[in-house]
Amino acid sequence: MITSVLVANRGEIACRVFRTCHDLGIRTVAVHSDADANAFHARVADVSVRLPWETPADTYLRGDLIVKAAAAAGADAVHPGYGFLSENAAFARAVQEAGLVWIGPPPEAIEAMASKTRAKQLMGIEPLTDVTEADLPVLVKAAAGGGGRGMRVVRHLADLDAELAAARAEAASAFGDGEVFVEPYVENGRHVEVQILADTHGTIQALGTRDCSLQRRHQKVIEEAPAPGLSAALDEEVRALAVRAARAVDYVGAGTVEFLVADGHAHFLEMNTRLQVEHPVTETVFGIDLVAEQIRIAEGHPLGADPPPARGHAVEARLYAEDPACDWSPQTGTLHRLSVPGAVRLDTGYTDGDDIGVHYDPMLAKVVAHAPTRAEALRRLASALERAEIHGPVTNRDLLVRSLRHPEFTAARMDTGFYDRHLPGLTEPRPDPHAPLAAALADARARSRPGFGGWRNVPSQAQTKRYVMAGKEFEARYRHTRQGLEADGVRVVHADARLVILDVDGVERKYEVTRYGDQVYVNTTALTALPRFPDPATQHAPGSLLAPMPGTVVRVADGLTAGAPVKAGEPLLWLEAMKMQHKVTAPVTGTLTSLPVSPGQQVEPGMLLAVVQQA
Repeated sequence: MITSVLVANRGEIACRVFRTCHDLGIRTVAVHSDADANAFHARVADVSVRLPWETPADTYLRGDLIVKAAAAAGADAVHPGYGFLSENAAFARAVQEAGLVWIGPPPEAIEAMASKTRAKQLMGIEPLTDVTEADLPVLVKAAAGGGGRGMRVVRHLADLDAELAAARAEAASAFGDGEVFVEPYVENGRHVEVQILADTHGTIQALGTRDCSLQRRHQKVIEEAPAPGLSAALDEEVRALAVRAARAVDYVGAGTVEFLVADGHAHFLEMNTRLQVEHPVTETVFGIDLVAEQIRIAEGHPLGADPPPARGHAVEARLYAEDPACDWSPQTGTLHRLSVPGAVRLDTGYTDGDDIGVHYDPMLAKVVAHAPTRAEALRRLASALERAEIHGPVTNRDLLVRSLRHPEFTAARMDTGFYDRHLPGLTEPRPDPHAPLAAALADARARSRPGFGGWRNVPSQAQTKRYVMAGKEFEARYRHTRQGLEADGVRVVHADARLVILDVDGVERKYEVTRYGDQVYVNTTALTALPRFPDPATQHAPGSLLAPMPGTVVRVADGLTAGAPVKAGEPLLWLEAMKMQHKVTAPVTGTLTSLPVSPGQQVEPGMLLAVVQQA
């Protein structure tokens, strides 16, 4: 019987596994990098072991260090989570050779399916080798790992070599394996998958379907179970193919078989030999704990002959620290507050006050709603996200809420091209025009001394305060009077340092105000208070390209130097942040007048990368 589990992972999935272990009375062991020394997963585990250094390659991808950590902490089993070494057969063998229980599939099954090229060959599918114009568009894909890393859509043959190089670099950084392959890219299909559970006694259960079609950069954003709108025949087909794939490799444990569904046909994509990020939607629909099932299977217990009956519908949204309107750029900083109301499940690896760093995936949490029907589940999840307090870096919260309410999604007519078609509308700023005034009134009350109303016997001059909201500057104007604070166009019903109530056209609206230095949150709207007098040192020359995020300059375009002519859209350099590479391009056609960075250099948000003077 397993008594102590080390999770060879970090963040949300480590916390998720620890929660089940604690419920089962199993002792928990965390590993952490130096960057994660104070991370939530390290704090909630019973004990933790340091993996010296910060980058994934030196810590969470070092199987030898993790096996030593398990021995040092007295663990008798290892759970890999997802990502990192979860689909690494050599690591699974090392765990077993150390006398530890591996809570996962046999290494041979991992080898057969973890490489997407070998998995496709096993299912009778060969990758493309000599790509021609007739094959376009194609998808460059990492043979190992997942999560959209090492994946590129290529629509022009001239771009293929560069995208292959970028995909290899990204895959090597994220998974320690730079192998990539090329396959046909199916436009506007649906991403459907089947959850598999298999025991050591020959029983394989197919726990229904999931739809994961809403994706950005080939990484899932919203998932649901069961997949809506599948015909009975197609539902049966994908579940049968999933069981066939599992039997072909003598699979044991939890796994997922993924398909692209188009024109009523299912195209095999891959089998993920691990737990999926979206496993909670299957758990809530079937009323089971998949991590507990993984542990029971690893202990040798048999599954029942049939899975439990499914009930209702579940939807999961991945909350990321990223800006969808700025090429999905990841964000860093302090997460001051994360609170999601309502009857939803929140799986997270962060708590209030934690820092979001540059080394790892920017997912903050998974929010899951379950209800008797799909429509009810969508409404419940959208409402919970809309009312959530998320104070800190920019997130994709507004995108999630709008996606869940989009008519194409509510009608279950979505596909993997959803964000390609609708992103501009989904990310259009819709700030509350009265948020700056509410912030200014709350600030005025916070700064006023008790017993002093601020009014005078002579008419008061209007007070002004400037804020940046949704990328634009706004000015709030108010006055101190005998009756209190006044503003043009609205009636101030109440104002204190935390709550402002404004009567707008006969409707009293409440504004909860929270401040963290210059950062102000009015309900769910984020603002930045501006100083009265701008600092000249922060001004930049026209055409300046600033780092949108902290990261590392991994390469500069070949032969590019100051004084070189550049064309609009031409790649200048590449940044790596949170395991993804981000291309920085010339905004206009002109001359590169400055290039103050070089490969290997660390940059912070707002740091000057280049200056392009328009021709």
